[in-house]
Amino acid sequence: MKKVKALIVDDSAFNRAAISKMLESDVGIEVVGTAHDGVDAIAKTLRLQPDVITLDLEMPNMDGFTFLRWLMKERPTPAIILTSRSDSRSVFRAMELGAVDFIPKPEVRISKSLETIRDELLVKVHAVLNLEMTKVQSTMELLSERKAPPEARKEDEITSGQGAVEVVAIAASTGGPPALQAILTALPPDFSASIVIAQHMPPGFTRSFAERLNKLAPVVVSEAVTGDVLRPGMALIAPGGYHLIVKRERQGLVAQVLPRSPADKYVPSADLLLASVAEACGPAALGVVLTGMGKDGTAGALEIKRRRGRCLAESEESAVIFGMPQEAIRAGAVERVLPLSRMAAEIEARCRAPRHA
Repeated sequence: MKKVKALIVDDSAFNRAAISKMLESDVGIEVVGTAHDGVDAIAKTLRLQPDVITLDLEMPNMDGFTFLRWLMKERPTPAIILTSRSDSRSVFRAMELGAVDFIPKPEVRISKSLETIRDELLVKVHAVLNLEMTKVQSTMELLSERKAPPEARKEDEITSGQGAVEVVAIAASTGGPPALQAILTALPPDFSASIVIAQHMPPGFTRSFAERLNKLAPVVVSEAVTGDVLRPGMALIAPGGYHLIVKRERQGLVAQVLPRSPADKYVPSADLLLASVAEACGPAALGVVLTGMGKDGTAGALEIKRRRGRCLAESEESAVIFGMPQEAIRAGAVERVLPLSRMAAEIEARCRAPRHA
């Protein structure tokens, strides 16, 4: 069996050794080299031709951002960011530049602590091996076209919508942050529905992600808090490490943030979110399943369909990892399949259509 060739880029000799040990605990992975900064990483990428790269962002001489720009232009290769939670804002900038995923480093610099990410790292390395970097580059091009969004609304300008869709529930995993950015930045300032999002993400990152999107998109984006009342033109992102559901209460549609249980495979759970929106909104629910591995979102999409709502899925043409959309499509939950470049327009059109009595 041909081994996966991995290159580790980190300015810490301790981290390079620890990450090498984790990767090589998998018999299918060979660490072909390590690099201490971006300059060293360029030379070793050209010489060693790795299949996957783990990348630190803050390094001397040439940082990870500059290296990513070179990598995407000269030799597109899946790059997984290893970063601290204190650097959460930087990771989304890196994903906009072409990084495909990220893992938070433990805050404590102890070998045992760093090894707690081993299983997650191995899963993500194998997940990104078969993705087509042309899809990552296409998403990057979409984002570069949407650098100047329409003037955003202030929260107090949000008014009730009367469209066919009351709530758009979006599921995403690997490759999701740039895809969500591409969709939310393409929506109009007078978007008529509420949006709730389950993006698989570890604790400590979703608030920075929401703040970044809020600056870039015309809609108001925030990390969900229990008691948030959903309003048109508002997007709520499930906090990392927690579940988000929607309930219909006296004051309207309300967000509830729930703790995870030890048995949960996906946190936040797209299935839980989509199913709750199906129950709360019935035919006025629109589900959207974007890029990601696994099948989270399929059961929730089926529940939306069962209650006469509608579901869209990202096509294989653009999905960085087609697992989640493919599972929803195979299950018969999806009404229409679209590339990412057309998803925002489709969502907007469905939300603007008149609501049936």
